[in-house]
Amino acid sequence: MDLTLIFTDYTLRTVALGAMVLGIVSGTLGSFAVLRRQALLGDAMSHAALPGVVLAFMIVGSKALLPLMFGALISGWLGALLVSNVVRHTRIKEDAALGIVLSVFFGFGLLLLTYVQRQGNAQQAGLDKFLFGKAAALVSQDVITMGAVGAIALLLMLLFWKEFKLLSFDPAYGASLGFPMRLIDTLLTSLIVLAIVIGLQTVGVVLMSAMIVAPAAAARQWTDRLDFMVALSALFGVIAGVVGALVSSSGAGLSTGPVIVLVISVIVLISMLLAPNRGLFWEWWRQRRNRQQLRVSAVLTDLHTLATAHGDLYHAHPVGTLRAARPGGGVRRTLRVLSEQGLVRESDKGEWGLTEAGLAEAERLLAAESTTDSPPEAEIATASEPRRDAVLDAK
Repeated sequence: MDLTLIFTDYTLRTVALGAMVLGIVSGTLGSFAVLRRQALLGDAMSHAALPGVVLAFMIVGSKALLPLMFGALISGWLGALLVSNVVRHTRIKEDAALGIVLSVFFGFGLLLLTYVQRQGNAQQAGLDKFLFGKAAALVSQDVITMGAVGAIALLLMLLFWKEFKLLSFDPAYGASLGFPMRLIDTLLTSLIVLAIVIGLQTVGVVLMSAMIVAPAAAARQWTDRLDFMVALSALFGVIAGVVGALVSSSGAGLSTGPVIVLVISVIVLISMLLAPNRGLFWEWWRQRRNRQQLRVSAVLTDLHTLATAHGDLYHAHPVGTLRAARPGGGVRRTLRVLSEQGLVRESDKGEWGLTEAGLAEAERLLAAESTTDSPPEAEIATASEPRRDAVLDAK
């Protein structure tokens, strides 16, 4: 994979720039969809955009990107508006409404696409590429159009940043402050539709929902701050777009759209595994370390308890006795850890007992446990008051 081609090859450079625009816009706006738990909304709107693309072609008779994007925008926006009204005015839940709108609009789009293909119009050739994307067909004018539309979407997002934040985290509080939350919701939905429309030619109707959800889902694993999440989501979208374009150019027959989606899927997987706060690997490591610390504390206190029963705080015991007192395994490994820390010692008979440092640590742990287990005096007094009141009432 020659990285210099991105600067020297016109087609690769155009595709990479288009993928970058798509990654930035879909990553930033997709963050709000993920935070509002409306990931399926992107899937429904991307499928709902198909009939708009075909109808726009039937009206203008050309595959120019701008009219097709406008048709997709209207169709996707109508689909989102229909979902909202169905949920608001009927007893149908949002997931069911999304499934219905997705199926109906996508089916209608396929019907229109079949009709157009049977008309014998040579201009319709390649129109079906909007299903899975055809990034290689991008030209400089298409990228300029995508960039201009994306810039408008990002500018509106920045202008209404506080309102979108309220909508994502506490819409009821925003309504109490007098903000028109329903109108703000409609505006944010329209911007998400705009982000979907931008990527239709690059990754297609079917895969576009992944570009809305995946970068934001990956970014959410790394941070708890909205501004960092939006920026990181845009960065992940850019990386997926550029790497996907480079990988697809290095192998024959590799479509750019699916490769971009696979790259962002790898980023999501890495984030789920290695993100510091939410990564599955670090969570496993913290649980393992906590279990080890609990075993260390348990073996120390068991040694102290057994030694106290023998009247000698430094009395040594065989490993089998400790295993009987603390079933579950890992006793010998824990004893080695304690020995390295200088808290226990092994006798010539292979028995284990506390050192002076281990005795002090065990007594500290037992004192902490007794303090935790005994309720505070105020709680004891409070607990005794109902009994006193009951006695007085009985008298």
